[in-house]
Amino acid sequence: MGNLTRRKPNETMRLIVTTFVGVVFGFFVGVSFPTLSTKVNLPSSLFPTIDISYIKYKESGIRNAWSSVNNNNDSRSTQAQKLNDTSKILVPSNPRGAERLPPGIVEAESDFYLRRLWGKPSEDLTSKPRYLVTFTVGYEQRKNIDAAVKKFSGNFTILLFHYDGRTTEWDEFEWSKRAIHVSIRKQTKWWYAKRFLHPDIVAPYDYIFIWDEDLGVEHFNAEEYIKLVRKHGLEISQPGLEPSRGLTWKMTKRRGDREVHKETDEKPGWCTDPRMPPCAAFVEIMAPVFSRDAWRCVWHMIQNDLVHGWGLDFALRKCVDPAHEKIGVVDSQWIVHQTVPSLGNQGETQNGKAPWQGVRERCRKEWTMFQSRMTKAEHTYFKDMGIDPSNSTVN
Repeated sequence: MGNLTRRKPNETMRLIVTTFVGVVFGFFVGVSFPTLSTKVNLPSSLFPTIDISYIKYKESGIRNAWSSVNNNNDSRSTQAQKLNDTSKILVPSNPRGAERLPPGIVEAESDFYLRRLWGKPSEDLTSKPRYLVTFTVGYEQRKNIDAAVKKFSGNFTILLFHYDGRTTEWDEFEWSKRAIHVSIRKQTKWWYAKRFLHPDIVAPYDYIFIWDEDLGVEHFNAEEYIKLVRKHGLEISQPGLEPSRGLTWKMTKRRGDREVHKETDEKPGWCTDPRMPPCAAFVEIMAPVFSRDAWRCVWHMIQNDLVHGWGLDFALRKCVDPAHEKIGVVDSQWIVHQTVPSLGNQGETQNGKAPWQGVRERCRKEWTMFQSRMTKAEHTYFKDMGIDPSNSTVN
């Protein structure tokens, strides 16, 4: 009977293994559900070999490990999403249209500096002209322009707008090979200026000369002119005009007793305010000179369809403040207006009228249209601001 009740060795081993597996399984169930341990109070004597603090430590390690893995996965996912996201760069302060570019690559401005097709870009320019002078020209006035260009030093970039389509012939002059030539037939200088002298294009230049082709410059020196403009704080200016030649406003006639003047006495009734055009804050459109900042404003005021620019000279004052102090005429550097009717000859005969008559009529119409637009725009602005236009100081 004793032999019958004795367990076989393999059954004893199976019992030990089963017990061990059960204990291990119970241990991991307890770790997986830690909240149960806080609800069931068992005597510690039942588990004499188990260190509760060790269990908690391992539990914390497992959790931290899973948290680290999840965080790394999330980080990698976010980075991958950013790399695939075309809007990952957004810089509102960048120029319009360039908000998605990193600021370090943005070139918001340009220039007229000529570049080589070889060598290092950093070695292209031996100097950078600080001023820009433009002439709107026809080949018939080449001798006059040649004389004028020679009054401007290497500190000036020369830009010619050709209204007659003839450009290569100008290569007879050495300076022409270094000049910028833009050719579109039968257009005016304000048409060219609006399309080719954007403020961000001419930004490298301290002053911009926008001149006609029929100006005598025997008594003019560009470098000396710049010195006087700086000295007297002029943002918009022109050289004085020889008073005995051609029709001109009294304000723009040269005075022989001073360097610069900023006001004058016109005919009775012509000036409602002595600080307003044409008694002050006024230059004509034949030979104006603009500072970089003043030109940025004036460019925006030029109308695309009013190509002659008549009336613009009366509105230039709106671009500087105080205008009666920052707009003036340089008397000691003066020019002669030769009044060559070259632009009028670019017109066409219509209704029996000569070409120049049609051009002149349009000039007058544009003056009226520009004044009307400016008045309407100002009144609309003041009305939107809740201000009575009749009480405003704008005239």
